[in-house]
Amino acid sequence: MTRIFLLSPAHCGGVRARILVRPTAEFDLARRLRSVEGALLGEVFSFMSGLYFRGKLAYVRAFAPPGGALVITPSGGLFPPDTRVGLARLAEWADVHISADEPRYRGPLLRDARALALRLPRRAEVVLLGSVATGKYIEPLLEALGSRLVFPRDFVGRGDMSRGALMLRSAAAGRELTYMAVSANLHRGARPPRLAPRAGTS
Repeated sequence: MTRIFLLSPAHCGGVRARILVRPTAEFDLARRLRSVEGALLGEVFSFMSGLYFRGKLAYVRAFAPPGGALVITPSGGLFPPDTRVGLARLAEWADVHISADEPRYRGPLLRDARALALRLPRRAEVVLLGSVATGKYIEPLLEALGSRLVFPRDFVGRGDMSRGALMLRSAAAGRELTYMAVSANLHRGARPPRLAPRAGTS
């Protein structure tokens, strides 16, 4: 079965985002972001989001087919994680609140998700690697993708950091998670047990 993975975005107006775009920042990623070429979207969001987005990237690198991963952005729709972005793009995204009723976010996301739905095989699945506890992702994506939209079952009840750690472990072990259909009335489930420490760690 064909699977496409959608990665929820990092917060582009938070503390780590401000560190990254600071004019005096001299670490490698900040310098590349200021350059003409820009920096890779996946790297930028990983810096801003930390463990959660790193887990998503590791997971899609392990299980997505070539070209089978797209990142939800605050106002640009869906971008491949190797898209190059610069300071101007991040400034635009930092100004947009990610909400199901924000037209600058919803409009581009619906446009690209509908285009994705048209070119996918009928039996394809679109895996959302993001929260299903609110409507900001699932409402527009269900409108565009319908029953093809699924998410990892073990995400239910977990916070961002727990989901990130879960995806990193799954990728390292080569074991893909089990997916379930997204529904409009999906609610936060009971909190699952904490992940056991990895062997050799305390």
